[in-house]
Amino acid sequence: MTDRRPFLREIFDAAVAAAHPDVILGAHLRPVPKGKIICLAAGKGAAAMAAAAERHYLDALELEPSCLTGIATTRHGHGVPTRRIKVVEAGHPMPDEAGLRGAEETLNLAGQAQADDLVLVLLSGGGSANWIAPAEGVSFVQKLQVTRALLRSGAPIAEVNTVRKHLSRIKGGRLARAAQRAEIVTLAISDVPHDEPSAIASGPTVPDPTTLADARAIVAKYGLEVDDAIRRALDDPRNESCKERDPAFARAHFELIARPKASLDAAVKLAKDAGYAVIDLGADLEGEARDVAADHARLALKARSEGQRVAILSGGELTVTVRGTGRGGPNQEYALALTGLLQGMSGISALAGDTDGADGGAGSASDPAGAIIDQTTFAKMKSLGLEARAFLDNNDASAFFAATGDLLQTGPTLTNVNDVRVILVE
Repeated sequence: MTDRRPFLREIFDAAVAAAHPDVILGAHLRPVPKGKIICLAAGKGAAAMAAAAERHYLDALELEPSCLTGIATTRHGHGVPTRRIKVVEAGHPMPDEAGLRGAEETLNLAGQAQADDLVLVLLSGGGSANWIAPAEGVSFVQKLQVTRALLRSGAPIAEVNTVRKHLSRIKGGRLARAAQRAEIVTLAISDVPHDEPSAIASGPTVPDPTTLADARAIVAKYGLEVDDAIRRALDDPRNESCKERDPAFARAHFELIARPKASLDAAVKLAKDAGYAVIDLGADLEGEARDVAADHARLALKARSEGQRVAILSGGELTVTVRGTGRGGPNQEYALALTGLLQGMSGISALAGDTDGADGGAGSASDPAGAIIDQTTFAKMKSLGLEARAFLDNNDASAFFAATGDLLQTGPTLTNVNDVRVILVE
């Protein structure tokens, strides 16, 4: 039996490499302005993006160092050395006090921007949690509680961010409002289905199509128990996000520099070059992780029954409705559901991983990126007497794959273009 794990990892790594700031950022950076460059970055790739911008301006263009300033707020463990741009490591997926301070400093720098300055906003997935600036009358703890409730509800990230945008002083176009005297250029790495600009890091520099009414409806839809302060804030017209005709956007420009589809295309190319017939399910999949796994298991079993050599690839961002007390993100839960459905089948292997290097977890740089399964997984679970269903019922995929030795450990990748899932059928 051929070990397909190295090839699965090669496919995953190709998807990540296609979206790394060192590779993609330089070609999109603007010329040196008359005034200063104020770099404001947020997300899991923020520090790496800031460092790449420094190399471009300070080394390639020989910009006077005093003309470059800024702050990059990133996830704990995702910092890299920089020279002029301050790096703050903050909480994700749950915000923390460091993110609170980083957001305040970001808003202060934006407010200092003058007409001849360039405000360079560098965004990547995770920015919504990294930049936390609660609306007036909402405490940090109250914002934290509603964020936790949303993440546990199984709500898609677009709905989570709709609520967060209307409880914020930086999201939903408000950063552009703070910096509107200057030219604002936002370069973003997309981590959202369909690459919707207002959803990436909750759209701090673009018009927001969602409304306070939408946010209230989402709270009601999931039956969230929230403080009275949250309800008052969602009823306050002053917390409506910035719309298209807001003067904040008069000198604001937005550009996507990396998309999940480009990363999935890199993965697809490797699989095709290796002789697999590819089933490309697209880069925008959403849904409950275990339900999507069931659909993909049926495709794999059908290909196997027909004697096909197939690679089934997909991207997007799945969700988990948390009902148990265990640990593990949507990629691990997807892989665990696959394990239960494919148990004992030879010739099928799979990887599911988050391209940022962390799938759920406790916000640590050592959190797993996902999991890999194959015949050795099935043999190990049999020898240990593990039942996939029991772990799935407790949302405890991390414990299952820790026992079988199948956690995908990559460390921070310094980018984020959603998930990559690969099933190989021999």
